[in-house]
Amino acid sequence: MSETNASPIRLNGAQALIKSLEMEGVEVVFGYPGGAILPVYDPIIDAKLRHVLVRHEQGAGHAAEGYAHATGKPGVCMVTSGPAATNVVTPLADAYLDSVPMVCITGQVALAAIGTDAFQECDTTGITRSITKHNMLVTRAEDIPMAIKEAFHIATTGRPGPVLVDIPKDIVDANNPAAYFDFVYPTEVNLPGYAPETGVDAVAVDRAVELMRAAERPVLYVGGGVLKSRGAEALLRLAELGDLPVVTTLMARGAFPDSHELCLGMPGMHGNYTAVTAMQQSDLLIAMGSRFDDRVTGKVGAFAPDAKIIHVDVDPAEHGKVRRPDVAIVGDCRVVMEAMVAELEAAGGPSAFADHTPWRQQLSGWQETYPLTYQPSQPGEYLKPQYVLERLRDACPADTIVASGVGQHQMWASQYWNFDHPYTWINSGGLGTMGFSIPAAIGAKAAFPDRMVWAVDGDGCFQMTGQELITAAIERIPIKVALLNNAYLGMVRQWQELFYDERYSEVHLGYDLPDYVKWAESMGCVGFRVEEPDEVDVTIAKANQINDRPVVVEFRCLSEEKVYPMVPAGGSNDDILVDPSQRADSPEGAQ
Repeated sequence: MSETNASPIRLNGAQALIKSLEMEGVEVVFGYPGGAILPVYDPIIDAKLRHVLVRHEQGAGHAAEGYAHATGKPGVCMVTSGPAATNVVTPLADAYLDSVPMVCITGQVALAAIGTDAFQECDTTGITRSITKHNMLVTRAEDIPMAIKEAFHIATTGRPGPVLVDIPKDIVDANNPAAYFDFVYPTEVNLPGYAPETGVDAVAVDRAVELMRAAERPVLYVGGGVLKSRGAEALLRLAELGDLPVVTTLMARGAFPDSHELCLGMPGMHGNYTAVTAMQQSDLLIAMGSRFDDRVTGKVGAFAPDAKIIHVDVDPAEHGKVRRPDVAIVGDCRVVMEAMVAELEAAGGPSAFADHTPWRQQLSGWQETYPLTYQPSQPGEYLKPQYVLERLRDACPADTIVASGVGQHQMWASQYWNFDHPYTWINSGGLGTMGFSIPAAIGAKAAFPDRMVWAVDGDGCFQMTGQELITAAIERIPIKVALLNNAYLGMVRQWQELFYDERYSEVHLGYDLPDYVKWAESMGCVGFRVEEPDEVDVTIAKANQINDRPVVVEFRCLSEEKVYPMVPAGGSNDDILVDPSQRADSPEGAQ
């Protein structure tokens, strides 16, 4: 095996771990020290990489995710054993479901103590086996470099995902002679059982192109895999070449410009009417890096009943899992789209396709009849969250990075922000993790200190991870937070109103406790409160001018506001509920 170092150097396990991270090009680690990982923290003092000390281990994991979402590079977090390891379970599960490349390093009790119920011992690899792409317990100091090399390779190839490396304390202990070895960092890995697809099945591409050329009502159904493959440019070329309307799932917002005439927006439970209905009435769905999630399909048996399916995914396990494809292509989305473009250009380019004019006219009609809409707030009412997001969107640079929590505010942010740049939308899709946005925004801002980063949060989410603003203040990571405070767990309240006869059980949080402005100020942030529409623009302008510390703007929002459109859980997409103001003229199928 060839090595990067011409001659070895003598290091202990802790030094070797940090040196290995540097060899992988790691620039920042989000972490929290403790007993079992403590030896590794000593060489960090002399390391080239930056360590960001979070206030909770969950924050370390989500910050690493935010860094990975924004950069496409693996995020790195490091925590100790026992409760620290269990605290990163949620970020690991989140990263696993959203295919986020991440390397998590956990401390473990000494080898001789494993299995004795030692202080702060837990079976970290056992606990995380089902929520990581791979995990490993390293038992020899000299194995650390290869373990790190393999971790980064696995996390970033094929379908990306989180990899956990569990490190017993004694193999990184500088006082242990057995922890020392001649360090040489490997340049290659040898994983016979791991062979992600890197080529393209030319026969399958041929069959897909035939279906694309013949379709009269095609839709490009774009998922997060397009962003993971860095395939935004290839997607734009393919869509324009074939005059193919595009829907971008919650995980793919920004993969295709919202301002483009072919963009239909977001489909799914809270997608817009045109995107949802276009998928339902299409005769061909070109699923690109998307997994037919239940929030997109609604009732599976009633989903897109007349559509043939082309399914492109780097993970063959996704093919046929929910909907059986007519053509399944295993491969990287960008590579496959480039192959499709080449073949379509050779076949005559735009002239090779069926006439989509009637279909485009139908889509345009739906867009005109059923745009996203809401009713302005009345005098004396609190703010409409949609209005707040529109004003925030218009006041920020086009390449602003937006991280959201989970709930109503997440849906409104996805609906009302215009994403014309890829890699600017960071959210928790598959797991739906409340409290995601603030630490994720910190990770993104650490990666891009010169970019504007806003976290859009709800009052429920804020109370879960708001303490990470202390991290942002002390580490000089000046994110901005738009806190949409509606005094409730908003999405739960909406469901209770619509489906539980307005029986509001354990959902009220209240406007005034905590005092978010004082809380923000106590954490080293600038805090504002906005209650009137005429205060919105001026306060956003003030927030955007502050770049030396984090800013929290609490927008008092109307509790009763609901997210529309909405497909009831378990229902067909044909049952989509549009805004009440649009229902009188709804065609058959809308209510």
